[in-house]
Amino acid sequence: MKTIICGAMLATAVAAMPATAQETINLTVAASHPLVVPWVGMIKSHFMAKTDEILAGTGNYKIEWNEAFGGTLYKANATLTSVEEGITDVGWVFSFLEQAKLPLSQASSNAPFATSNPPVLLEVMGELLETNEAFREEWEQHNLKVVGLTATDLYDIYTKQPLSGIDDIDGMKISAPGVLGNWLRGTGANAVDGALTTYYTDVQTGISDGVLTLALGALPIKIYEVAPFINRFDGGSAFSGAVAVNRDTWDGLPEEVQNAMIEAGKYYTVAHGQDLVERHEAALNKMVELGANQNPPVQIVEMPEGETLKWVNKLPDIAEDWAAPLEARGIPAHEFLSAYLDGLRARGEVPARNWDE
Repeated sequence: MKTIICGAMLATAVAAMPATAQETINLTVAASHPLVVPWVGMIKSHFMAKTDEILAGTGNYKIEWNEAFGGTLYKANATLTSVEEGITDVGWVFSFLEQAKLPLSQASSNAPFATSNPPVLLEVMGELLETNEAFREEWEQHNLKVVGLTATDLYDIYTKQPLSGIDDIDGMKISAPGVLGNWLRGTGANAVDGALTTYYTDVQTGISDGVLTLALGALPIKIYEVAPFINRFDGGSAFSGAVAVNRDTWDGLPEEVQNAMIEAGKYYTVAHGQDLVERHEAALNKMVELGANQNPPVQIVEMPEGETLKWVNKLPDIAEDWAAPLEARGIPAHEFLSAYLDGLRARGEVPARNWDE
């Protein structure tokens, strides 16, 4: 009887004990671009939401997100340093504008038109991040933990007047982000360095005559209002950056939170790649719809058969121009370029030009 009574008393005491308190973790998440840009919006709708969902499963931790999207903390030219220095805990790093600090990350941009399949490109880059020490170290040396990857949909040239082919851009000023200005070499066009946040004003004020950009970026910034002719080349996809966590912040997070973010980052990357495929065509059609009543109305100008290949063949050997100086600095650019292209080929992709040969 005594044992039964003691057992009952113990059970009552345990039941009366408070449950383990949930720990709230405050994190700032930021981007230079606004939420209407799809891959930025998906940081909130996919990466953050998935992290929250996973953590809610145990109830041990809850993240209080302090959101600073749309350049409220920093602009496009400071995405890497802002995460590196802890200005934000989590942020999208725009690798196009970080050629000096993230040289290997420019491989796909310097081997253009290698694939028009963003999910495959992201899969290859994710594999390289895990298996290629030089690539991983390139990011980690900047006090970063990469949790998700981003790519682009397909590139077209948006202009004030329609093009009949790639030869027409000879002498034009075309806005392009950082390294993608190399895609204009050999065409006679002059590259104007810029980003989605500057394109509209650049064209509107005459700084440039048009823009080399992607549909999912062009739609939310309404570039079609000032450059209504979408000259469709269906240029290839490229690696554009990563969702990264400041390493000091990362090291201070509980393992359960780290694991949740890793899983959420993989979910974000896969969802983002598929989103690029599904929304590209829809974005083009939406711009035509929205610009139907402006003067001139928005038009998709289909390029003649072979114009994209003609464009590719106009380019000098930009892959070698990129790789050679890196090799001189001891950075294995040739090896990385081959690994990237071999990864694509192994998955059935056929690059328009074999940049590693």
